[in-house]
This record gives sequence, C-alpha cells and structure tokens, in this order.
Amino acid sequence: MPGGRLTQQERQQIALGLADGLAYAEIARRLDRPTSTVTREVMRNGGPTAYRADLAQRATSHRAQRRRQAEPGGPTASPQTHGRDAEAVRAYEEVFTTVLMQSGTPKMMARVLSCLFTTDAGSLTAAELAQRLQVSPASVSKAVAYLESQGLVRRERDERRRERYVVDDDVWYQSMMASAHGTAQLAVIARQGVGVLVPDTPAAARMENVARFLDFVSEAITRAADQAREVLHTKPEHTGS
Repeated sequence: MPGGRLTQQERQQIALGLADGLAYAEIARRLDRPTSTVTREVMRNGGPTAYRADLAQRATSHRAQRRRQAEPGGPTASPQTHGRDAEAVRAYEEVFTTVLMQSGTPKMMARVLSCLFTTDAGSLTAAELAQRLQVSPASVSKAVAYLESQGLVRRERDERRRERYVVDDDVWYQSMMASAHGTAQLAVIARQGVGVLVPDTPAAARMENVARFLDFVSEAITRAADQAREVLHTKPEHTGS
C-alpha cells in the first residue's frame, strides 16, 4: 500500500471517481489507499460536490508551506495523550470542521466547536481556544456567542473563576430541541397565512401543506431526540450477585 502524501494524479483520480458517483471506499480501493485518506482529502478540500484536484493540490502545498514557516518560532502542536497521533488528530479536526460547515455552521464557529469536541475535557477557556486556533479573543467570543444561541455550547466558571466554554453529551439534544421549536414556530406562522390568504384558495392550500409538513418534522425531531437521549444516556443497571 503506498504511503506519503497524495499525488496530483491520485487527486485527479479522486475527482473522477466523485464525478462518477463512486463511494469513498471504492475510490480508495482503486488507489490502494485507506478509505480514511480519501475521506479526509475530500472533506478538507470542499466536499464531494466541490472537490477539484488542482485546487486541492495547491491547498495542500499552501498548508505545508505555512507549517514550515510556523515551525521555527510559531506555536507548537497541542500535546496529545493516550498515544494519539498529533497529525491525525489535527487532520480529523479539519474534516470535522468541514462537515460542520457543510451543514450550515459558519467557519469560525465550526472551528471552535470542533476544537471543543476533540478535547478530553470538553471545555476550554477563551485564551486556550485563541491559542489553539491562532485567532483573536474577539473572534472566539463572537463564535461562542453564536454557538450559545444554537444551544451547542454553555459557559461555566472553573475553580480559578475563569470562564470556560463547554460541550457535553447533552449538547446535541438541546440543539435538536431548539431546531424542533424553531420549526414548530414556522409551522404556526405558515398556518396563520391560511386565514390571510382565504381558505380553499390555491395559495392557502399551499401554506396549509407547508404547515402540516413542518408540524410533522418538528414532532418527529422531538420524538427522536427524546428517544435517543433516553437510550444513549441511560446507564445499564448492574445487578448484584
């Protein structure tokens, strides 16, 4: 199995495979590369719909150049525990960030969220985030404010009275419930339009269908989130002998 960085030719083969609708595993098989290598390559360079071999090649060269320039006096990589590969962790954070961005999360907010989720503590201070991401404290503050509004991050004080930003096992539940609430509110507004547009008219019927659809989605999200929370957060009971 070949090692090292992907070549320009391999990137072109990836682009062709994506254009043909091939799965990452199949593209990787044809390249004799791990599927994770192909997945990481695609997700850090625009995703399956925007991947271009030439842009990916230039981006990779640019990243390598920036790392070389930063090495003499720049920040060192975050120390890793549990035998983790620091480069693999960094690459994974990039992939996770890209996926979050593709789901609609703004870039800086996605970077902060990815950074928090990949720490064992699940929490960092503003200063720690700014150092790890090499951005200004103001950028961190703005990102955290957005993530808080989405129910994805909460604040707490540590023993030194420093404010820490925290993600935990409940964060996705809270985010899903906020999404369900927003969808339900939209359904209410859509249904108000039925009366304004006069019932039994084409426009009113359209708005009623919108409202019914949104009601169904909101209820489904709430039900699924509650069920998942109950199953995943319930610790198994241990019976005594």
